[in-house]
Amino acid sequence: MLLEQIKNHQNALQGEKFSALEKFLNQGFPTKKNEEYKYTNLKEITEKEYQFFASPEHSVTKKHLHELQLGEENFDRIVFINGKFHPEFSKISFENPEFFSLDFALNNTKNNEIFKPYFNTAASENSAFANLNFAFCNFGFAMKIPENTAIEKPIHIFYISENQCENTFYNPRNLLIVGKNSNVEIIESHHNFDDCFVFTNSVTEIFAHANAKADWHKLQNDCETSYLIDNTFVKQARDSRTTVNTFSFGGKLVRNNLDFIHEGQNINSFMNGITIIGREQLVDHHTAVHHNQPNCESYQNYKGIFKDRSHGVFNGKVFVDKIAQKTNAYQQNNNILLNENASIDTKPQLEIFADDVKCSHGCTVGQLNKDALFYLRARGISKNEAQALLLYAFANDAMQNIDIEPLKEKISILLAEKLEVDFEFGV
Repeated sequence: MLLEQIKNHQNALQGEKFSALEKFLNQGFPTKKNEEYKYTNLKEITEKEYQFFASPEHSVTKKHLHELQLGEENFDRIVFINGKFHPEFSKISFENPEFFSLDFALNNTKNNEIFKPYFNTAASENSAFANLNFAFCNFGFAMKIPENTAIEKPIHIFYISENQCENTFYNPRNLLIVGKNSNVEIIESHHNFDDCFVFTNSVTEIFAHANAKADWHKLQNDCETSYLIDNTFVKQARDSRTTVNTFSFGGKLVRNNLDFIHEGQNINSFMNGITIIGREQLVDHHTAVHHNQPNCESYQNYKGIFKDRSHGVFNGKVFVDKIAQKTNAYQQNNNILLNENASIDTKPQLEIFADDVKCSHGCTVGQLNKDALFYLRARGISKNEAQALLLYAFANDAMQNIDIEPLKEKISILLAEKLEVDFEFGV
């Protein structure tokens, strides 16, 4: 159904958007016959009908945002509601960075000169969802951090859908450029406040210049009428450090496609993930690190906790080019299944064409340690709380490189909620 709707919109597109849609139509939606999607069936998403243009009317208030923030009141924020930027809910206190809503950034002549050289140059032409996004994207944000600039406050990007009477299809686009010797922290979250289904196909491009530091935290805690395909592409120059943390707690089906591309030496890339889901939710993490230059490091650490009939997928790839000597790449995926009907498909992969490297990968799938659980219960701790303590300890190391204390506290609160216990974990 969705594919037919997309074809019907083809004649309304022009230029590069028309070409991008043609590429998508030649590729089509991935099916389980595609190796990259063999464990994730997208039919639930693609067989529904959607409106392509959300109704702009809403009833979101500052109280709603306050409830979503959980201790982030002092952070800067950029708020989009129903596909529109809302400055009255946003708070931007920093100076110097070039920030614009995406449509203004690309359609204004002066800003076009700043952002056009970067836009759609990291996203892969082989990605069907990236091409689909390019064809229909009309909102999102673009930001350039000048050289030698430290953004002191984290910036939270809210994408909110509310007051929609039909299933809605969103294609937000984000573009972040971090100049030499600069740093920034971004938090991204999506929220559907309606009973109608929302399908979000998001693309983010991050460019970290020499000696830049960029941290992007994805907080995925949406309702079960939400589908999210998140595509993130990161290009790094020499001596840069980039982190993408993905915390997946909600959403009916979530697919995270993450690509890191090394374009210089002495680069550090960090990917961490915590997934806690239940019922019939599915979260699929696909990562790829392209070590194209020598003397670089990458670190992947993903933890999964699955209950009820939930399903997890992890497919992590590390590619080491023949010239990328002295590469140090680490990849680990550990999972706990709390019920017999919960499942995980995990496939860490290495493709190495250099000989002087340190590369390791591994995965584990198991259950809670019964002896440790008995030890805690013997000291008067209830079964639920004992289980929650062990699961928190299991997941905790994937949070260790978060520099934002309020965000750590927020993740800990959400962990307690998902583990169904009423106490605070230490951070």
